[in-house]
This record gives sequence, structure tokens and C-alpha cells, in this order.
Amino acid sequence: MELLKETAILVGVEEQNDDHFDYELEELKNLAAAVGVEVVGTVMQKLERRHSTSYIGKGKIDEVRLFADETGANLIIFNDELSPSQLRNLERDLEVKIIDRTMLILDIFARRARTHEARMQVELAELQYTLPRLVGLRASLGRQGGGTGGGFQNKGAGETKLELDRRKIEEQISKLRKELEAMKQQRDIQRKQRSKSGTPVVSIVGYTNAGKSTLMNQILANAEGDKAKTVFEKDMLFATLDTSVRKVAISDRKPFILTDTVGFVSKLPHHLVKAFRSTLEEAREADLLLHVVDVSNSEYRHMIEVTNETLQDVGVENVPVLYVYNKADQAEDIRYPRIQDDQIWLSAKTGEGLPELLELIEQKVYEHYVTCKMLIPFDRGDLVAYLNDNTHVKTTVYEEDGTIVTAEMAERDRKKFEEFIVSH
Repeated sequence: MELLKETAILVGVEEQNDDHFDYELEELKNLAAAVGVEVVGTVMQKLERRHSTSYIGKGKIDEVRLFADETGANLIIFNDELSPSQLRNLERDLEVKIIDRTMLILDIFARRARTHEARMQVELAELQYTLPRLVGLRASLGRQGGGTGGGFQNKGAGETKLELDRRKIEEQISKLRKELEAMKQQRDIQRKQRSKSGTPVVSIVGYTNAGKSTLMNQILANAEGDKAKTVFEKDMLFATLDTSVRKVAISDRKPFILTDTVGFVSKLPHHLVKAFRSTLEEAREADLLLHVVDVSNSEYRHMIEVTNETLQDVGVENVPVLYVYNKADQAEDIRYPRIQDDQIWLSAKTGEGLPELLELIEQKVYEHYVTCKMLIPFDRGDLVAYLNDNTHVKTTVYEEDGTIVTAEMAERDRKKFEEFIVSH
């Protein structure tokens, strides 16, 4: 969905009891800026509920059309996902190219996707969005001579052509689903192998641009110094779409697996959440979630809400959470670094609060670990190797009867080594 360099008018409906409408419009403006679209004005309407056939009332449609003529805007961006009929009716009445919040977010994701899997996930979401809207989109693209169409640009009128396009899209959707399912199975195998090793998994989640990648890079740099294989970070919306997985060893060499996930945003398209579901399952299988929050943003509580709702949608439940209130250095009157219950205030950018966070992570993921002293026979070198790879070995002493290993380990490993334990 390639957007040309354009000027746009934002259109939003403020429904009853919508406390976050102003913030969502501000966010929509930022999303437009992320693809180089300049916003020249905003039209708002207060309604009990959005019009089912046209999103806004007839008078407002006339107002938007006049405003577009006055400003020379060649694009109208609606703050909510438009139904196929709303899209068709608005196209007919406004005679200007129209996109909705969903199309805009899909476009950003298409630009940011780096790996083959992320690109396929975005394409699947685009096609699922396009399919029921073919007629409306065709009218828009025909009028504009190209634009937002995800590869289905102005291909001529006629029901036969539409049917052909529909069939092509359905075939491509089926193909993408199969390929993504194969990748999901591969990831499941990798996850099971990690689970077998007994190394705890810590997953970073949060709203887009909360500082997740910055935090991940700080943790990696702390553990590995200059050798750290860092992840891409930039002060922009959806800088990272691809899940990164790294093994991290901190303090007394206790390792854990660190993963990050795609950032969330208000009204994240349903198709997109579904397409990225397998990637987000990293969080579902985690032993601990680091929920990163931009505490310098006045709407941070709303961001927490959106993130928690999205996690629930993909089945992330009953995973312990540490709330990481990031960007405390940019917030007013916030004392940091500070810990209170399962919350920590810090600055990932400056690194202030990072040692305290690492200590908290260690406490959380290793709280059910036990220290055991074991006597391993010399002919069971495989067991000593396993302990070195998968537990925190404190001491190794070679004696006549075998190797005495004192190690801190998970309960499941303790059961495996039951017969060799000489003391706890």
C-alpha cells in the first residue's frame, strides 16, 4: 500500500464517553506523518454513534468536501476502520481519495517489515482487509489513478475483472496462511527446545515507541558489552516489527532468554493482530513480561489499557508482569530509579535504573530455583555438561567418587538429578 506524497484532512467521530478521542486524533496525525503525509486540517463530529452508512452526517460530508477544496487536500483519513458500504458511500459523495486508520497502519507496517515472515504477515492482513472492499477501493483508485492499493491498482471495471481479482486474492490468502503456519510450527519447535533447556523466558511488550528496543539494547549491552548483537531502535512509530530473541547472562551468569514484540497502538487492526498472532505467542509462553510504558506521555494509562487488551486478544494470560515506567527522565516530578511492588521507574536511554531492573528480573524468574549439591559419576560427563549449559553452577570439585557440582536450578532439573543429590 504505497501512499504518494499527499496532504490530508483527518476526520473523526467523538462518540459518547470517549475520553481518549483527542489523543487518538493526535496519534492519527503522527501515523500520517510516519508515511510522509502532511495534515492540513481536522474535521470532528460528536455523535451518539457513528453513522452506519456514511460514518459522519450529511452536513459534515459537505463540510469535509468544501474544506478539501479550500485547502487543496487530496486525501481524507478517517479515524476508524470504515465498513465496505461506508467506504463506497463516502467515495461517491466526497470524490477525494479516502483511507481509514486501518489502511494507514497497514501501510506503515508494510514499510517497516524487514523479515520475510513480517512481510508475509502484513500482506495477509492487507489482503484480508482489501477483499470485502474491492468495489469501493476500485472506485477510489480508478478516480485517483493509483495509490493505496496493495498491488490491486486500477485494473479496469466489470464484474468479471472483480471476480478474477477476488479469486486471486483468496488464493494468495490461502498460500500465505499455509506458509505462515509452517513458520509457526518451526517457531513452536524452537520454543519447546528453549523450554526443555529450562532457561527462563522474559518478553518485552508495550505500546509503540515506548522504548522497548532501547531497553532491550541496554540489557544486551550490560550483559555482553561491545559484543552485544543489538536490535534496531529509532524514535518513531513501529520501528520494530520483527521479534528478536537473544540469550542473556547477567550478574553471576544466570542466563535467560529475552524476546521483544511488535508495539501496539489504539485501534490496532483486527486482521493485523491475527496475522501477528504467532509472533506474539512469544509473550504467551514467557515466564515474565516486561510491560514497557512511556511514563512521560500524559496518556500512558490509556496505553497500558490498550496493550493489556491486545495481549488478552492473543491469549496472553496468567504471565507475571513487571511494569517498566520508561522515559522517567522526560517526565515531570517523577523520582527515579525507584521500585514499588512489581513496578519500576527508570530511563532506558540513560541506563539509570537498569541495574535495579536486572535485579528484579533475576528475583522474579529465579524465585523458585533451588541450590543442590550433587555427586556425578565420572562416566556421566553428559550430566556435568548439561548442568554447565542449563543451570547456574556455583562450584565444581573433582573427588575420588566423581564430580561434586553445586548448582542453582529449576525444580524440573532438580527432579532429573534427584538420585545424584547429596545435600540441598
